[in-house]
Amino acid sequence: MNELTAVWAIFLVFMALLLVSIIAWAVPVRLWITAGASGVRVRLGSLVGMRLRKVHPPSIILPLISSAKAGIPLDTNELEAHYLACGDVSRVVNALISADKASIDLSFQNAAAIDLAGRDVLEAVQVSVNPKVINTPKVAAMAKDGIQLIAIARVTVRANIDRLVGGAGEDTILARVGEGIVSTIGSADSHKAVLENPDNISKTVLAKGLDSGTAFEILSIDIADVDVGKNIGAELQTDQAEADKRIAQAKAEERRALAVAVEQENRASVEEARANVVQAEAEVPRAIAEAFRGGHLGIMDYMRFRNIEADTQMRHSIAGPEPRQPEPGE
Repeated sequence: MNELTAVWAIFLVFMALLLVSIIAWAVPVRLWITAGASGVRVRLGSLVGMRLRKVHPPSIILPLISSAKAGIPLDTNELEAHYLACGDVSRVVNALISADKASIDLSFQNAAAIDLAGRDVLEAVQVSVNPKVINTPKVAAMAKDGIQLIAIARVTVRANIDRLVGGAGEDTILARVGEGIVSTIGSADSHKAVLENPDNISKTVLAKGLDSGTAFEILSIDIADVDVGKNIGAELQTDQAEADKRIAQAKAEERRALAVAVEQENRASVEEARANVVQAEAEVPRAIAEAFRGGHLGIMDYMRFRNIEADTQMRHSIAGPEPRQPEPGE
């Protein structure tokens, strides 16, 4: 009997401890006391409801205390809604406090929208108060005289709170500034004019309104460095001349090949004519023999033909070119 009583006593103690742990987890009494001491009135039922809605109470109450101390009234329901939407309640509240101290008009709805859009709302407020300097990469451009210039610019921007949602980012600013630099240098008559007055690039680019549709406002564009690059114009002319030379060589080679082909065809025609002559001459003895057998040619006629042929060969040998004398050693 005593053992049974002891077991029941241990069981009741365990259940009491479990109940106290559940109550301590469900009812954050320390957080409720901290909020009350800070002048923020929060009911215990609200804290229990946050637990049931899977909301971390300190993530709501502590930013609420900070906003109350800064004199910015906020609603716990709005903070819970932003928390459940996977937003950063602490950064949004800190951004509201920073904006209020800097006299920037920023509502909780706008701050929450900026945070849910994936932008750092606190950094945006800080950049709005303290402008940010963005260094552009090296931008290469060519003036009208063919000389390449390489420029580096520093762009001072300030965040535009109203255009943070849906506005373009830093990459767009850098791309537009680079395009403006290339256009300005390309329209210059000489690279010397650009080197003499690099501030003309800043003025021309700044006047184009490059911050349109972006989340920033361009305050200034300063040319940090301008270096002289290659003589692109001379290189292009050299490449063009080389290309023209190769084209001319190809056409000349084509004409030479055509001439060689024509020469070979003429030689073939000459050889064909010689073969025809040889073939015709081969028929002469046969015709003579046929004339002898038919009685149309006598022996004296044949001897006169041979004399005429010998005389003709002698005349050709006398009128022809002299034979080439061999060189010494040949």
